[in-house]
Amino acid sequence: MNFVDFSDSIAKIKNLPLPGHPAHFEMAPEMRVRELEHLGPAGKRPRKAGVLALFYPGPGAEANLLLIRRPAYPGVHSDQVSLPGGKMERTDRDLMYTALREAEEEVGVPPGEVSVIRPLSPLYIPPSNFEVSPFLGMSPGRPAFRKQESEVAALIEVPLSHLLSDDYLVTRRMTTSYARDIEVPAFLLEGHVVWGATAMMLNELKRLLKAVF
Repeated sequence: MNFVDFSDSIAKIKNLPLPGHPAHFEMAPEMRVRELEHLGPAGKRPRKAGVLALFYPGPGAEANLLLIRRPAYPGVHSDQVSLPGGKMERTDRDLMYTALREAEEEVGVPPGEVSVIRPLSPLYIPPSNFEVSPFLGMSPGRPAFRKQESEVAALIEVPLSHLLSDDYLVTRRMTTSYARDIEVPAFLLEGHVVWGATAMMLNELKRLLKAVF
């Protein structure tokens, strides 16, 4: 998918209805669907976070999406693939600011280089009690990425054509800090298994963009 075609379609992308939770549930592990249906954020006072789904021109002028792999650490999201972003701080004026601030801290993208296209649907994550708000953005050129070593183990640059293709959907058995040997739907992107909350957010993004492309 050419980046020029992507940028020329921004007006359409802005005006489409969001696929929302039905798209999330398509890539949710069965246990997560049950949690979301019966728990949700109501009464949990979830912490807030913002993440950025950033598109930019990659090799051959193809539209690329940036993902990151977290370092291994004692926590629920250890060594997992995610979108750049993090928790909202008291000084953040809103969650879009959070997403842009965290993207600059984690991967070195200045907010001034990002045009935010629109918010996507928030997603509640029961294991960490976070409600994550994704924002779709674009940069006119490939940013000079710079990893924050304490937060980012690897940068993963994904061609948009791979995200949109069903050829990159897989099923894997995973073991995490909160569940053992569970079967999960996932994306296999640039050799990385992307599952859980990130896959759920990416699936809404995929459904939104496939309505245009």
